[in-house]
Amino acid sequence: MSKRTAHVVVKGRRATLSDVDASQAHEIATKTTEENVYLFVPNFIGYARIVLAALALYYMPFHPRYCTLLYGASTLLDAADGYAARALKQASQFGAVLDMIVDRCTTSCLLCYLASAYPNYALVFQGLISLDFSSHYMHMVSTLTTGSRHHKEVKEDVSRILRWYYKKSVLFTMCAGNELFFVALYLLKWDKTPLYTLFPYAWTSSELFVENVPRFALRLTFAQALAAITFPISLGKNIVNIVQAWKASKVLVGVDLRERALAKTKAT
Repeated sequence: MSKRTAHVVVKGRRATLSDVDASQAHEIATKTTEENVYLFVPNFIGYARIVLAALALYYMPFHPRYCTLLYGASTLLDAADGYAARALKQASQFGAVLDMIVDRCTTSCLLCYLASAYPNYALVFQGLISLDFSSHYMHMVSTLTTGSRHHKEVKEDVSRILRWYYKKSVLFTMCAGNELFFVALYLLKWDKTPLYTLFPYAWTSSELFVENVPRFALRLTFAQALAAITFPISLGKNIVNIVQAWKASKVLVGVDLRERALAKTKAT
């Protein structure tokens, strides 16, 4: 099989990402029977996430409890597929892309609902969808263009913020907090029960509770409390998205300038 290289510029040379082109890869996927990447356990988890997210979207307009449980299960499985891929040695390019697509699509569908539920803020939600998609697409292209095997591989000299962000614990916290904030906004349309009513009556009727709990806290619902706690995380996540888009654009422009310089050198 003849080797063909991806068009990647790294320090003035071409870096090989794969020894097959698209036609050869398609033929291998069609004829190979020894392994089926589609049936890898991590990818099955991805398919399960799609089904759970679809069910959550079905219940979203009329059953908040089912919707929240299903959406939450789909989001939590996002951590399981990566663990399974490492434990079973079934990491794959297809799985990585599937994971990103499911993340982007489920969040975008929830934001679409929020745009209709809060029409005065529809432009904000539309902007968040656009930022999320554009940031991750640009980052994916820039990392592949410069020879990285995975979009989570970010060198510190490119961006210390992104290198920190793509640490497993940080990434999970930021993504979970972001999703919880959007879920909280969804629940705000339904949850009208004060949070204090969830505690035993003996506590909430005590003199200590009545005298020391601020009045606004007595009206606070679970959804409002969750939104207040997770808002800073969501804000930080979207700031990172802006940084990611900016850094990716600089990398792509750098590749363009390098290739133009090489072209001029060859021409002379």
